[in-house]
Amino acid sequence: MTVDSPAIGKTALYNVRVFNGHGLTEPTTVVIDGAVIGTDTDGADSVDGHGAILLPGLIDAHVHLAGKESLDQLAAHGVTTALDMTTFPPEKLAGLRNQLGTTDIRSAGTPIIGADGTHARIPGLAEHAVIHGPEQAEAMIAERAAAGSDYIKLVLEAPGQGGPDEASAKAVVAAAHAKNLRVVAHAASLGAYTLALDAGADIITHIPSDGQLPAQDVHRMAEERRVAAPTLVMMKGIATALGRLGFADSLASVATLHAAGVPILAGSDANTEQGVPYQPAHGDSLHRELDLLVTAGLTPVAALNAATALPAQYFGLPDRGAIAPGLRADLVLIDGDPLADIHATRAISRVWCGGISYA
Repeated sequence: MTVDSPAIGKTALYNVRVFNGHGLTEPTTVVIDGAVIGTDTDGADSVDGHGAILLPGLIDAHVHLAGKESLDQLAAHGVTTALDMTTFPPEKLAGLRNQLGTTDIRSAGTPIIGADGTHARIPGLAEHAVIHGPEQAEAMIAERAAAGSDYIKLVLEAPGQGGPDEASAKAVVAAAHAKNLRVVAHAASLGAYTLALDAGADIITHIPSDGQLPAQDVHRMAEERRVAAPTLVMMKGIATALGRLGFADSLASVATLHAAGVPILAGSDANTEQGVPYQPAHGDSLHRELDLLVTAGLTPVAALNAATALPAQYFGLPDRGAIAPGLRADLVLIDGDPLADIHATRAISRVWCGGISYA
């Protein structure tokens, strides 16, 4: 897809069936009025949807941006908001914000990691990201807040595997919450997942591949109102690349979390980082994540909500995630019914990012 001129006008989309979070409406009209969804069709250009389905713009709850090209790849696949989990230095991140006509972003900026975990081996990251003890947490959170981080990414490993220790993790969460910042904890093993719960992280990303989540941790996720972003496409890719068993456990854990009422967010972990065992493609991989969520037992409705309303809710983005007057005009028009077959999300005919159309 190629982006049109960023002029924003008024467009009335006639004869579209809208995904409303529960199902599909009868054919109706949706008005794009500048950057938001409006109600008045007067003076609007008309587009006949021919009964196609209109989704809220998709939200990928876990990406790593490489540059402007990442935004365009995401937008071309209907991902109108990306929640970035690592971009540094701050100047690079600032250059990717507020780009008209493409994917809108929020970001953790520079993450917080341990001195001896796998992330400490990413070139250039360790000197800015390592926490050596709980006494550093307040200053590190203040630095990230000043640099514009929208939330905090805390990279945890199982105890003894080189990540932040429990005292440091708890101090990071406390300092972040004192500044009203959410904490997203990386936890790709059973030990790290329990540590993320003990530390008080708000959102836990990845799902263990070294066994199924124990019932106690599932219960805590539900009772303590934590949120899961399992990145199944990444976990499957790593398992395949490294010849590991365990992806069946990952699927089973997601099924158990969902059955317990834990909110599930769709995140791909799209990245282009050298040295990472698997690199999901920006945009396309979110559609594969939706497939895997359905495989794990979510209904297509639940999977779509995992990529629209739920990430908007749990990342504090009240202006998107649904199609309603006053919200951002982030929209995806598709041919086919994703409630009958989730693969239909790929059949994109048109995308609008903040009211600006892609052709």
